[in-house]
Order: sequence, then structure tokens, then C-alpha cells
Amino acid sequence: MGEERFLGYKGEVLQELRKAGAEIGDRVRIAKDDQVFEGILIPRSEYADDKHVVIKMRSGYNIGVQVTRDTKIEKTGEGTKPSFRPPPLPEQKEDLPKVAILSTGGTIASRVDYRTGGVRPALTASDLYSVVPELADVAAIDTEIVLSIFSENITTQNWTEIAKNVAKHIENGKAGVVIPHGTDTLGYSAAALSFALQNLPVPVVLVGSQRSADRPSSDAATNLLAAVKAAAIAPFAGVFVAMHETVSDRAIVFHRGTKVRKCHTSRRDTFKSINTLPVAKLEGEQFSMFLEDYEKRDVKRKLLLKPNFDEKVALLKFHPSTNPKVIEWYVENGFRGIVLEGTGLGHVGKSLFPAIREAVASNVVVAMTSQCIWGRLGMTVYDAGRDLLAIGVIPLEDMLAETALVKLMWVLGQTKKVDEAKQLLKTNIAHEFSPRTAYEEGD
Repeated sequence: MGEERFLGYKGEVLQELRKAGAEIGDRVRIAKDDQVFEGILIPRSEYADDKHVVIKMRSGYNIGVQVTRDTKIEKTGEGTKPSFRPPPLPEQKEDLPKVAILSTGGTIASRVDYRTGGVRPALTASDLYSVVPELADVAAIDTEIVLSIFSENITTQNWTEIAKNVAKHIENGKAGVVIPHGTDTLGYSAAALSFALQNLPVPVVLVGSQRSADRPSSDAATNLLAAVKAAAIAPFAGVFVAMHETVSDRAIVFHRGTKVRKCHTSRRDTFKSINTLPVAKLEGEQFSMFLEDYEKRDVKRKLLLKPNFDEKVALLKFHPSTNPKVIEWYVENGFRGIVLEGTGLGHVGKSLFPAIREAVASNVVVAMTSQCIWGRLGMTVYDAGRDLLAIGVIPLEDMLAETALVKLMWVLGQTKKVDEAKQLLKTNIAHEFSPRTAYEEGD
């Protein structure tokens, strides 16, 4: 499009650039108030004002110059238009383990977008491979674009699509699968794949980054390299999330897909295993195991694919004065399941009890989790909890609320029978329940 030549410029400033015949990437000279500025015209955010021109000077600094009636803009030379060109793919070493990278988007597959001033999905799976050439010494990579979206746009249908693609590559003999994914809903997708991909013979590793790959401080390459190493040679099998152990690049940890939560908006070590330890750590070239209770890699194991989800499930966070009509609305609109995120040991206000009782009577599966991050439910301790159990609310022990939502979506995608759904919900399928909650210092 023609307007791509003037990304972010509008109004009178755009008219001045057109008069000068200058486009993004051209060298320009700007004269104003007895001062002269020379540099390369660069894009602006589309949300920026219409009064400034931004140039990159020879020193490397970017400056903005306000355009007034006395400002003169002159094009002094043609320039290279900005674009992202990844380096060529490194040569494949066919004797290495074969790993599939299935790109879904997110920050790890993003670069700066001058249209908005933010980042956008831009790098393909092949781009990721080409900008981290060290991968060529770890595995023979097969890349595929499954999605190219930020993770807040992921849906249950996307989970099904991803799961089917993972199964295809495992059935074709891949040593493991890596899924670059946005961090915001990575925990939900990791839980979804943990239920959809059962009896896995090899690792399926979801990986993200907190900073886009074109930033000097990016964690994308470190995380991706560790994820591919795990997919290629790690001793464990199952669904995992690979992210920084600390803010430094020293080690990457592997969290179970059903027990991990994003806990910080921007830190590299944002992901934490809740009510358990990470399964393993990669430091240097060495994997070390934190847990003994894990499935070992076994290529003879047969994958069981169960990729269906029912999106008619709600996650309701209880708060003082929660309106019971919210629950009534879900029932009236055909929702088949409700996960309550209650307080403490598993409580909600008594004003909700009639609506919950009606939901259960209407064959809606109602389950309880806690708003607390650590610990487990104890619904027999207080009267309120015992009353909820009597109504038919299902306690989900120490399961994360996000995991509970995903599991109930998955459960209702497997069966239409309420009793079967309740039994399946209470069955520990992918380590979503911890057998006991260990005491931690400070408890």
C-alpha cells in the first residue's frame, strides 16, 4: 500500500513529507530556527501526534522535530526501506534428533511494530530457527506456522488445532515438539495440551519470552534454545513450560503444564510452579531433575489424542457483593460448567447458595477452587464449605483456577453425561492435583 511509505505520519506533517518527496528510509535534512538536523526518516506509531518528524541521526540517536510554518524538510538521498530479513537457515544435520517447532505467535515470535509503537506477531517458525543458529547443533528442525496471533486471542478451537498438529508430528517420529506461544495465556494452553495429549512418549515444550526477539535484552533465544534441547534429548515426557528460573540467563526450568502460573507482568522469571516444584532445570548443557514423579521419555509409548473442548464453561471469581444473577445468567444461557474461584479454603457468600443450588439442579457442573495461590481447599472446616459440598459443589483440592477452567472445558468435550463429567473432573489425569501440599517456610 502507498501509505506504507509514510507509516505513522498524518495531517500537515504528511503533506510536508509528500512535498519533499521523502519516504520512510530516505535521508532528509530538516531546517528549523537556525538549526539543521540530518538523518534517516523513520516510522512513527499510528497513535502518535501529527506535529513531529522523527529521524535517526548518524550518531544512532532518534530525535523528533516539531514541524511549524518555519520548518523546511528536504530529501537528500534515497535510503533503504525498513524491513525484517532473517539470516538464511543454517545447514541441517540429519544425524541429530528431529524436533518440530510449531509457531503460534506471541512476544517470542514478534518484533517492534512502528504502526502502533508496540510489538506484533511477525517471525515465523523458520525465522526463529534462523535467528538462533545454535539450534542447528542441537536438532534437525522442522518448522510449521500453526497460528500467528497474540495469546489473548487464543480460543478452545485453537487448542484443538494445536493438539492435532502436535500429534501429527509425534506420529511422524519427532523426538519432541516445541511451541512458541505468548506468555499471557500460555498457562491455559499448557493445561489444555496436558489434557488433550495423553500418554505422551516425548516432551512437548511450550516456550515464551517477556521481551521480543529484536530487543537486546530479549530472553527469546535463551528460552527457545533450552526448549529445543529438552524436546531433543531431555529424559522426561509430557507437556511443559520452559522459561527463566531467575532474571539472569543462567538456567531454564521446566514447569508442568497443569501447575504453572504467570506471576509477574514483565520479569523473565514470571512463571512459577504452584504447590509443587518444577520438574527439571537446564543449566549449561546439564539437565537436573527436581522431582522423581515424572514420566520418562519412551518412544514406544502410544500417544492418546483427545483434543475436544466445550467452551460453555465459566470461571467466576467471588468477591464481596457478587451478584447471584451472574450465576443465573450462565445457567439460562446454556453453560454446562462453572468454576468458582472462592476465598480461602473454598467459600463464597451465602447469598449465592440458591443460585448455585439451582445450577446444580439444572445439571451444570459446579466446582470450587481457591483465590489463594498456594495451599489447598478445606471445605469441611467451616459450615459454609460443608453446605456447599452438600449442595453438590465439587472441591478441586489444590488445582489452579485456570487449570480447573481448562479441565472442565476438556471434560465436557469428552462426555455429555453429568455423572461421568463429575467423575472425570475429580480424576487426576495430568498431575493437576498434588497428592499433598508440602509445608513451605513462611507458612
